[in-house]
Amino acid sequence: MAQTPDPAQQRKRETLRRHGTLNPEPESVTDPLFHGNDFFDPNDLVQVKYEMLRRVHVDSVSVSESARSFGLSRPSFYQAQAAYQFDGVFGLLPHKRGPQGGHKLTGEVIDFLTQQRAEHPARTPEQLADAVQNRFHVQVHPRTIQRRLRPQKKLR
Repeated sequence: MAQTPDPAQQRKRETLRRHGTLNPEPESVTDPLFHGNDFFDPNDLVQVKYEMLRRVHVDSVSVSESARSFGLSRPSFYQAQAAYQFDGVFGLLPHKRGPQGGHKLTGEVIDFLTQQRAEHPARTPEQLADAVQNRFHVQVHPRTIQRRLRPQKKLR
């Protein structure tokens, strides 16, 4: 019979999920440190990755053995190691994937949009997106254009 987690464990799991650090396979963590010790939580992916790195660098365990006992792959070990070397523990936190910001909105496209807005103030973001598509052969979402052309709020 499976035991139900206590409310504190449920809250912690939900917090880890919300922050993107919930280990999707906590049952695959077989390292003894994570069994019978309340401090080490196999659900906490950042903690699992950190301990996997520590096991190799401090305890001189092989990469393969460490990755296996923490339920991760060798490539995951090397990714975590590179992230840790570059950014410390913060490197083990999840990052947004994909491009950050409007990478399709180059300076030339922005200048074109600004000019179009000045010459045709009634054009909708959808019409501006079509104009960009026709001129630059780049598909930009109308909402991206709307956000970019919105007047900036002044900081106090």
